[in-house]
Amino acid sequence: MNKNFACIALLYGGLLLSACRKNGEADKETLQKANTTHSPAVTILAFATDKLITTASENNYLHWDVQGASKLYLSPEPGDVSGLDTIAIHPDISTVYTLTATDEKGNISTATTTADVLQDTGKEASYPIMFVTQVPMQTDQAARLSAFANHMTGVDQVPRGGDLMLRYQDGKLRNLTREAGLGMTGFQGNQAIAVREPAIHWNGKKAVFSMLTGAPQNAGEPVKGHWQIYEISGLEPNQKAQVRKLPFQDENYNNVSPLYGEQHGNDDAIIFTSDRPHNGNAHLYPQLDEYEATPTISGIWKLYLASGQLQLLNHTPSGAFNPILDSFGRLLFTRWDHLQQDQLADRDRDAQNNGFTLPFNSFNYADDGVNAHKLVSRFEQFPESRVGGDSPYGKVNGFRSNFFTIWQINQDGSGEETLNHLGQHELAPGYIMPNFSDDPHLKVHTTDKLAANAFAIRREGGLFHLREDPRKPGTYYATHAREAASYTTNHLVRLTASPDMNPEKIIITPVTATSANDILEGGRYRNPLPLSDGRLLASHTTEKLPPAEGLGLQDLRLRFLQKNNKTGLYAAGEALTTGIQKTVSWWSGNVRKEYKGTLWELEAVEVRPHRRAVRAPSALEAPERAVLAEAGVSEADLRAWLQKNELALIVTRDQTSRDRADMQQPYNLQVPGGVKTISQQQPDAKIYPISYFQIFAADLLRAYADRPGRRALATPVSMDKRYQQTGKYAPAGAVKIAADGSTAAFVPAGRALTWQSTDAAGNAIVRERNWITFQRGEMRVCASCHGVNSLNQAGLPTPANKPQALKELLGLWKTLPK
Repeated sequence: MNKNFACIALLYGGLLLSACRKNGEADKETLQKANTTHSPAVTILAFATDKLITTASENNYLHWDVQGASKLYLSPEPGDVSGLDTIAIHPDISTVYTLTATDEKGNISTATTTADVLQDTGKEASYPIMFVTQVPMQTDQAARLSAFANHMTGVDQVPRGGDLMLRYQDGKLRNLTREAGLGMTGFQGNQAIAVREPAIHWNGKKAVFSMLTGAPQNAGEPVKGHWQIYEISGLEPNQKAQVRKLPFQDENYNNVSPLYGEQHGNDDAIIFTSDRPHNGNAHLYPQLDEYEATPTISGIWKLYLASGQLQLLNHTPSGAFNPILDSFGRLLFTRWDHLQQDQLADRDRDAQNNGFTLPFNSFNYADDGVNAHKLVSRFEQFPESRVGGDSPYGKVNGFRSNFFTIWQINQDGSGEETLNHLGQHELAPGYIMPNFSDDPHLKVHTTDKLAANAFAIRREGGLFHLREDPRKPGTYYATHAREAASYTTNHLVRLTASPDMNPEKIIITPVTATSANDILEGGRYRNPLPLSDGRLLASHTTEKLPPAEGLGLQDLRLRFLQKNNKTGLYAAGEALTTGIQKTVSWWSGNVRKEYKGTLWELEAVEVRPHRRAVRAPSALEAPERAVLAEAGVSEADLRAWLQKNELALIVTRDQTSRDRADMQQPYNLQVPGGVKTISQQQPDAKIYPISYFQIFAADLLRAYADRPGRRALATPVSMDKRYQQTGKYAPAGAVKIAADGSTAAFVPAGRALTWQSTDAAGNAIVRERNWITFQRGEMRVCASCHGVNSLNQAGLPTPANKPQALKELLGLWKTLPK
């Protein structure tokens, strides 16, 4: 993409790392894609590509700036680059380059950076299609095709009897699970199965999928068993399918949506989602979502098959769904953003105030320990109330959130942000509730001229079932659906979001016909799959209306979609199969149920080899590295200390700087006695003082008398005052905002966090209402908050100051025993 000036914004938990390039070239002072460790004797100050992204075999350049080195080595190829500071490269796929610097005493410094490559293969090869069948169901409430809580195991939520299928190019079908001795026809009892979400290995010769085994053998028996991950091989026409259960899984939890991650030695790592409690403590099970306190997926996990080591990549209080690895090595997934106060507790408060019996008997625990005592309180501090309230700065509008959108992380769990920093301003143009209702300068609509996208993603739903186009990496297809009463069917959309795309330029394009009233004359779709031969496949039903509860969907079948050259839209065409028939019956409590007819066809994938994509985690930029150097602190030593203490470091350069599009939160901000940033468009708007940066953790404290499990509440993090700039009168969980607007804090890793800026008395000013998970040893830098896509509210680019707060924090850190 040719741009005179591109600002690539990476949101790190409300914190933003921006990399700006002029005329397609790297600015070494502001762009550091290197992941650097060093000893003070030899230092790699900069290591970056000349262009953010190239096409296959297009020339690019690597630049570096190294101090104190006698020898430099670059891999992969050309090897020894001593005496050079630039070299031409022309990778045909996205490639991680590593620069190793060695001084005369043998001290070593290494840095890595990713050269992203956008490929258009032009190949029109066809491959076999793997998919699953599912006995139709009549409920979309916490069921197999629901937007959330689709990991539940009840026989009505996921009727048994489906199989893993393989269709070859000539139309021949194989029932892989039956071939491997799994599953059954007729009555579904102990040997019954349900299957879901296959993902193909990089070599194209095997796949992982989730399978649920067993069903009640007799009337009234409880449902047992959990979704577990299996691997299947023997996919060639002359082979027999073989299935093995992957080792080291905990059979007490549901493990779904598996895929192959990067390789460790000769063994694969499996990435998947699970409802396992984020810390493994069984008394917290199940984690309950922030909507209706329904059991939810707790996060994204990685299982190392060689050692059995389990790593939490992402803690999600309301769930993460359908992860994929794209061609750039990014782990993309749909995340449910529902960070709001508990509506069930609201109903209890209303009942109590009106003298009625409490419907849910919600209450808080003192902590998330197994022996924690119950509190009378059902207090919640963050975010603001769902119905509004008062503050010293005027009336606060009620806040409610219900949005499913695409997020990204690295394969080690670091670098969490929305895809390309896309937020509601870019995805859902239109009405957005401002923070304070008494401030006329806060806007109730997005600024339409800033974002190119005009197609609004619905806020009571969002984007599901993401798939990347194998012919056009960086182009993605998704289902745009409601969050309920839809079986996540609706119309399909497309967007281009390769790593170089500024979110202000990204456009959502309808792929199939849309309708404002949800009546789709051509039927409804889900699970889009762009194919290597240029065709588009999707699950389709002729149902026009969102299905009524208890009725289900008819003829949900995989079909090739045909493009209308006049409208540019696609519609259902030829079916992938002639229809797979089955007769099954099962016990649902004391009721015997039966289904006879055509099975649903879902979650198709191509059985094709593809290149394993990796990506180098981003490192500290020049301003923060300069602070470490001036403080005499080794980045490697600091990271090691963070890892040992299960902490991450988060830094913001200027809390008063915010993206120009966000006019719903206060934007004329000042640190008392320090920096002030005033809107270019609204210079006379009210100026709000910010003194503290308050951080909250998703602690599982909320419980209900009528159900097991815990719901997350935003609770101030516990600050160790030995190494935090908390200030004498700081609110709980807060650090002081320095005079230059910067903040720096050590925060817990492996736990979803959120935050707000407050005045000196702890009154909330700006609330950043997204959960973000940090990894042990991670250092995340935000230049502005809300992060800047191109310019901030004052018309200025990303701040590049050396954060004063980081300097002060490092001074405290150096006094600690190590």
